[in-house]
Amino acid sequence: MTVLGRSGVEVAPLGFGAAGIGNLYTAVSDEQAHEAIDAAWAAGMRYFDTAPHYGIGLSERRLGAALRARPRTEYTISTKVGRRLEPWDGGGDDLANGFAVPATHRRVWDFSADGVRRSLEESLTRLGLDRVDAVYLHDPDDHADQAFREAYPALEKLRSEGVVGAVGAGMNQAGMLARFVRDTDVDMVLCAGRYTLLDQRALTDLLPAAQERGTSVVVGGAFNSGLLADPRPGATYNYTQASAELLDRALRLKTLAGRHGTTLRASALAFCAAHPAVASVLVGTRSADEVRDCAEQFTAPVPAGFWQELRDTGLLPPGAPVPTEEPS
Repeated sequence: MTVLGRSGVEVAPLGFGAAGIGNLYTAVSDEQAHEAIDAAWAAGMRYFDTAPHYGIGLSERRLGAALRARPRTEYTISTKVGRRLEPWDGGGDDLANGFAVPATHRRVWDFSADGVRRSLEESLTRLGLDRVDAVYLHDPDDHADQAFREAYPALEKLRSEGVVGAVGAGMNQAGMLARFVRDTDVDMVLCAGRYTLLDQRALTDLLPAAQERGTSVVVGGAFNSGLLADPRPGATYNYTQASAELLDRALRLKTLAGRHGTTLRASALAFCAAHPAVASVLVGTRSADEVRDCAEQFTAPVPAGFWQELRDTGLLPPGAPVPTEEPS
């Protein structure tokens, strides 16, 4: 377990990202979702991350129900604020936002102080909990002014009141997260998709800043939304179909991994976890089999020769830390 920044909140090195059980892309049943969480628990995963955005509340409800019988002191749970859910009777589904659920609510961007508190209260109701351990500002890309001026101070106040243990921001970019690290007192940031075998943008600014400030980084999107899990025609990268160039690069990585007796999935997870600023790697899984596979891949050793060949072939920058190495 690793402590998030200076918060005292601990997270496991491999965490359960709960977008999948919110019916991301395709539907899963309540039973399948419950089985996935049970498998995560059996595999030793004790950090669970969710958000109102995931299935317009479905992920939070399912996660809360599956964890209800577990000892509350034995797991860490985080959720997010920034999108409030308002009832909607317009019908249809939510696939335009990526989730295979009925459109019973609509999302309203709200990074006001009141919106932060209301969103957290509603999340606690859906989760069936009286507290969460950590809260992220969720995708404040186009709301930077309000996020820094109102939402972050609201989170800081909730932390000082003991309502939450750790606060931070979660985004699919590295630039604004680096600003949060430098300009605020966040405990952690969740960087999705910007520190992977295919994209190391976080290595330029965010990760060095986090090391300097003692801020923890949680890495999401280690498989870049699918391409690094199973590179094939039609695979997704950043939630859209991967380009031919990216697919070719991922296939080269897979071939090299096989040559060294490992898998692309194992090396993708190992790479994310190797940076000293990274406290946890979240994997988005939707079934018990996927959970068990990720847990197995996460603990599988990746030969040093694989990393060396990646550098020799230019598939990995020389400054990127790999397992057993110090950052250069």
